[in-house]
Amino acid sequence: MTPTADNPAPSALTFRTVDLRGHRLSLAGLRAAVPRAQHDTLADAEQKVLDIISAVRARGFAALSELALKFDGVEQTHPRVPAEALAAALDGLDPAVRAALEESIRRARRFADAQRPADTDVELGEGAVVSQNWVPVARVGLYVPGGLAVYPSSVIMNVVPALAAGVQSIALASPPQKDFGGLPHPTILAAACLLGIDEVYAIGGAQAIAAFAYGIGPADGAAPGTAAGIDPVDVVTGPGNIFVATAKRLVKGVVGIDSEAGTTEIAILADATARPELVAADLVSQAEHDPKAASVLITDSEELAAAVRGELDALAAATKHGARVREALSGPQSGVVLVDDLEQGIAACDAYAAEHLEIMTADAAAVAARVRNAGAIFVGDYSPVSLGDYCAGSNHVLPTSGTAAFSSGLNVTTFLRAIQVINYSRAALAEVSGHIVSLSRAEDLPAHGEAVTARFPAGG
Repeated sequence: MTPTADNPAPSALTFRTVDLRGHRLSLAGLRAAVPRAQHDTLADAEQKVLDIISAVRARGFAALSELALKFDGVEQTHPRVPAEALAAALDGLDPAVRAALEESIRRARRFADAQRPADTDVELGEGAVVSQNWVPVARVGLYVPGGLAVYPSSVIMNVVPALAAGVQSIALASPPQKDFGGLPHPTILAAACLLGIDEVYAIGGAQAIAAFAYGIGPADGAAPGTAAGIDPVDVVTGPGNIFVATAKRLVKGVVGIDSEAGTTEIAILADATARPELVAADLVSQAEHDPKAASVLITDSEELAAAVRGELDALAAATKHGARVREALSGPQSGVVLVDDLEQGIAACDAYAAEHLEIMTADAAAVAARVRNAGAIFVGDYSPVSLGDYCAGSNHVLPTSGTAAFSSGLNVTTFLRAIQVINYSRAALAEVSGHIVSLSRAEDLPAHGEAVTARFPAGG
């Protein structure tokens, strides 16, 4: 094919190398060495998101309308998706897609239902009972990204664990699409309808997170008693780009969040036994999400790395979103990390703390069991990330940018709170009252002890 202005020649794919061989680095050194997005991009995103949050808080629906026009090219009076649009989307859904969504829902529900922790009662003495009860939050806001792709699977991943937790009020937001009359993509709407979600908003990006976190009062001119406003939520969940992830970080504390599920990333730990065509296919599968997506190969085999490079070139040339894939694979967030051995490879994986980590080594299950930091681990040749994206039963809303070192993927407990209940009888309190008084004096908080002794007046 001859390059033209409409069909430019593809840019060279530069999948960079980070060579750690011969260097026994500390955890901090490993974290600094593995491929990451450039920090100046993150700082720039934070300021832009702060401006968006301030606008939404100050001007509500007016700001949302301006942002929909600016970012989505859509003129919008109110972002609520009409009930008839949800029903029409489900009626028009391709039967094969509906069957796939239903199977994904079935598997996700089985896994989510099994995750709910049991309430606990502990009797510490006669009449001394301490309990822990798991209670769902009242209201959640679920975000489903749009933009470069369509994600009905993310509807499932957000909604199913919230339903399994027992959440009663669920709102969902997804970007408005100019091609669909300013509504989210019909497949997104169909998935929501399939799951019984009727509160859906055509709002994208950081502005959706702000609207959920702070709520929005009724629009000017709305009739009294109408549900034109957006009530604030208790928890916001869902994946998205760097702006969505940044917004979630900035509203954390106002609301709970699942994790900073930003632009996707995959790391593959592989040795000489790995099949380069599978490694390359999986790296490309995540690179097609976004030009900023991260694809990282960690290996002790130079031969495998060279073979994977060759496969990447061929796959990038053949796949539909080749330009996007090349940009992602050539970015500073992607590349090969060469290590001395499996031990250093596992250490590099823990330092990277990947959203998705594939293990393609000899005895892959045993290696996977040794990894401490990852959003989800995919074991062996037949558990690709694509399986988890759609139909494994696991959840694909996972922590990114190293946050898997301290946070978990979306699950039922994201939507639950553990409430402790203390129920002591008079005799049970009397048994420990002396200890309480002693500790209150040790902490120079005597009124704490006096609150106990007040219950046992002299001679009473």
